[in-house]
Amino acid sequence: MMYLDLSSLVFSVLGLGLAIPSNTCIVMGNLDIIRKKGKLSPTDVIFLVKGIVNILLQCVLSLQEMIYVFFTALFYVEEVRGFNTSSYLLIYYSFWLTFWLSAHYCTSITNLSYGFFIWLKRIVSNFLSQLLFLTTLGTFILSVPCFWVVHSENIQSSENSTGASLPRFRFSLSYFVPVTFLGCILHSCLSLLCLVLSFSFLLRHVWRVKNKDSGSTRPNLQVHVTALRTIFFLLLIFIFFCMPHVRPFLQNYSFIIVFWDLQLLSPSVEAAIIFQASNKLRRIILRRFWTRRWRNVET
Repeated sequence: MMYLDLSSLVFSVLGLGLAIPSNTCIVMGNLDIIRKKGKLSPTDVIFLVKGIVNILLQCVLSLQEMIYVFFTALFYVEEVRGFNTSSYLLIYYSFWLTFWLSAHYCTSITNLSYGFFIWLKRIVSNFLSQLLFLTTLGTFILSVPCFWVVHSENIQSSENSTGASLPRFRFSLSYFVPVTFLGCILHSCLSLLCLVLSFSFLLRHVWRVKNKDSGSTRPNLQVHVTALRTIFFLLLIFIFFCMPHVRPFLQNYSFIIVFWDLQLLSPSVEAAIIFQASNKLRRIILRRFWTRRWRNVET
């Protein structure tokens, strides 16, 4: 069990070292855009909020991991559950931010004439701040009951040579099912739908242009491919956060720890995905980096 605790500690420190600077650059870059232009596009707003959420999430996850490694008994104390609840709040909120980003990309790329997509495009473009506030409120309501319905219990580990019991969380089924649906399944299905619609629309548009269909204009393929790639990678990260939700059904302790460790790197990976999706952020960060480097050379 010692090597599992060591790996958890290493991933915890590594996650802090990667996620905090990278997501801070995202936040500072978007604040710089606000200072120069006075407002942000819907994509930049979501990136800004994601950067803030990732910083908070990385701090919470790393602190949880350190408490678990050094003070295992304290990790399962009832009073600590309130702190553990904050991780669920941030994770669910990050998931729904991915959906709103997917919805924005989808409505921008597809240009569908159905009433629902017209309405979705309008509210994402004009009321994004209100949507993010309502999403915050919804995820808060969703995650707070975790304090009362999640209990700890001891299980016998076959991998523990001493035969000692290992503590684990036990979820109330009446809470686990609706929360898993609202916090994990619903937004992922909607994001996947946006990805499929965007991809099919882009393929159809390219086919029309290739066959010189009248009235078809050549799309900006690079922008559209970047949008699709961003949605796809963000949905991949979702897989690593799904495993703790099936943790009550898993008996392999090492398997749980592996996915728990991978979670600690997801805020850093999300920051890399955001950087590849935003040319503006890359230019701002590179410009600041080279300016500081030039000043240091002069001095």
